[in-house]
Amino acid sequence: MSSPHILTAGSKVSTIMLLVLVALLPAIAAYYFFFGPAILISLTLASATALATEAMMLKLRSYPVKFFLADGSAILTGWLLALSIPPLAPWWLIVVGTAFAIIVAKHLYGGLGNNLFNPAMAGFAVLMISFPAIMTHWPTPLMLAQHPVGLAEALRYYFSGALQGVNLDAVTMATPLDTLKTQLSLQHTVGEVKHMPIYGSFGGKGGEVVAAMYLLGGLFLLQQRIITWHTPVSFLVTLALVAAVFNGINPTHYASPMFHLFTGGAMLGAFFIATDYVTAPTTPKGKLIFGTGVGILEYVIRVFGGYPDGVAFSILIMNAAVPLIDAYTQPRVFGHNT
Repeated sequence: MSSPHILTAGSKVSTIMLLVLVALLPAIAAYYFFFGPAILISLTLASATALATEAMMLKLRSYPVKFFLADGSAILTGWLLALSIPPLAPWWLIVVGTAFAIIVAKHLYGGLGNNLFNPAMAGFAVLMISFPAIMTHWPTPLMLAQHPVGLAEALRYYFSGALQGVNLDAVTMATPLDTLKTQLSLQHTVGEVKHMPIYGSFGGKGGEVVAAMYLLGGLFLLQQRIITWHTPVSFLVTLALVAAVFNGINPTHYASPMFHLFTGGAMLGAFFIATDYVTAPTTPKGKLIFGTGVGILEYVIRVFGGYPDGVAFSILIMNAAVPLIDAYTQPRVFGHNT
């Protein structure tokens, strides 16, 4: 790695990755509760693909396979991607996205510590651009309650593309963000849209609880000093402030700050992706600038762009600016001429 990311003698990459995986468990439990066991299949497929492609690339590059597989970075990439795409996505979607993340976004840049872009978000962006219809078709808790999709049914759909006795359209629909954008284009108000059964108190029904669990996991990472507060706070505060300004100007057309914070991938992106050691700035001031930029771009893409959520694209755009941010935010070195 180009920067001294490991701050204490007792810190290891594998320990850090394990703690991040543990921090994701509350959100995974919420996924399971509201959207069924399909998320477990997604995580398993993503993990297997990440480990297989990581081993293949390490072997091709003549690196010790066992040593690098044990650091947990490949599995974390797979989990972050799996948690970002629909739980009932076809198996090949997960495999393609994870393989791209590991092979192209990680190893073709030199492997862990050398990649410019966050691998999980690079894989997500490729899937979103290539397969937008599949990527925005999510199961809803109310429909799953009427037509439960158990582990056997989810496995059957993953590998055959069919649900026995149930049409997939009976349990899925567009994401809450995509639904809001579509309904607003049809001249409905935010208040009218929020009364649709897919919405809860703040965001999408079920999804807002998942977002709260990401927040809980993020607080755990802060408590363990795995991440610092600068990036997630600047990201979320900026997103909320921009949303508050537009909501104050026209509340019938622009959703509230709470909606933007607890819908989509904002919490996941703030605590688990934008804080990536390799692809984020290393200085406190740089992290604040980075988080602010991600928050602004996230809102602009969500509200005015062509995609329902902008977390992946905003983080990737700011990843490209990290070398410049680091260059201009380095602290002054005392004892030397400047």
